[in-house]
Amino acid sequence: MTFKKLEPAIRELAQGKNFGTLSFMLPSGRIASHVMWVDADEDHILINTDLGRIKYDSIKANPIVTVAMWQADNPYAYAEVRGRFVAEVAGKEAHDHIDACSMRYTGGPYAMPIQKGRVILKIAVESQRSQNL
Repeated sequence: MTFKKLEPAIRELAQGKNFGTLSFMLPSGRIASHVMWVDADEDHILINTDLGRIKYDSIKANPIVTVAMWQADNPYAYAEVRGRFVAEVAGKEAHDHIDACSMRYTGGPYAMPIQKGRVILKIAVESQRSQNL
């Protein structure tokens, strides 16, 4: 499968203090959508979650996801990335990443209890579109 390079404006949106909605399929076949912090590297949308969460198990079983993001100060400036979970990063790097995200979004270190450990899910781009970015 061929993936696309993440458009610079969408990468910038994901790297800002903007929320996103991650949509994925549950084992039951229903779609779940979670509003959460988002990030990006050069080619992927990054989602940080706990290894004990249903989203992790569901995405491992069915890697097809959609991430919608919007500017915090202008919800009419938004992007949608349809893609596929292709890699994960666990351990210290994932813990450091959730702390960095927390600093960006809240101004302090990550304060929620960590159940089984953090993991970064790398989402490769199959299609992307944006409006007013």
